[in-house]
Amino acid sequence: MSNLNTERVLEVRHHTDRLFSFKTTRDPAFRFVNGQFTMIGLEVEGRPLLRAYSMVSSNYEDNLEFFSIKVANGPLTSRLQNIQVGDPILIGRKPVGTLVQDALLPGKVLYLCGTGTGLAPFLSVVKDPDVYDRFETIVLVHGTRFISEQAYDGFITDTLPNDELIGDLARAKLKHYPTVTREPFVHNGRITSLLDSGKLQADLGLGPLNRDTDRVMICGSPAFLKDMVEMLEGRGFEEGAISGPGHFVVEKAFVEK
Repeated sequence: MSNLNTERVLEVRHHTDRLFSFKTTRDPAFRFVNGQFTMIGLEVEGRPLLRAYSMVSSNYEDNLEFFSIKVANGPLTSRLQNIQVGDPILIGRKPVGTLVQDALLPGKVLYLCGTGTGLAPFLSVVKDPDVYDRFETIVLVHGTRFISEQAYDGFITDTLPNDELIGDLARAKLKHYPTVTREPFVHNGRITSLLDSGKLQADLGLGPLNRDTDRVMICGSPAFLKDMVEMLEGRGFEEGAISGPGHFVVEKAFVEK
């Protein structure tokens, strides 16, 4: 397992019966770009059982943090949800991923759109000072079924604006838009519908989606990714990559198991 580091669990937090997050130690040699993911997992019967997970932590933080669903029969998450402080965990040494700022053309407004645990990479991005230099406004959109699944709401609304490094920038440029589909909330509806109709932008005092000024990062369920891409391409947006920056990027390695 030369391509893996063995780290130790430092903290585990169970948000709901379906969601949990955890922090681990970080090898000083592990380097990543905010928004990327790596393979993490456990040793099972002498072999590594791995899945792709985005880093919640930013690249300058001493520890690593991950956000996960719980799947009763999931090969990995059925085990991972039972980890305790001090347990070993395997972390891949080669982070990758498409949700990086260099894959986007210059713009004014950056929409970070995630459903469920698809929020994870964007928590890393909104702690990145560079994103505030590149864009005038950053809109963090998190769609869930229930209010309780807005697991990092307190961090986004209370902790981040008071962060010593990033607080001033976040207060000036970050707009948070949590939305729920299955119970009454301050915002209700699917992200795609809210963006397509312009309601989300109007609620934040922004104009309709504009490929000349707006850039979008997307992470979430396969159905969400499909709908978002269709909606954006229908408006003339083009998908970007490091080799050819565009108007939006999609992370297709979403963890569901």
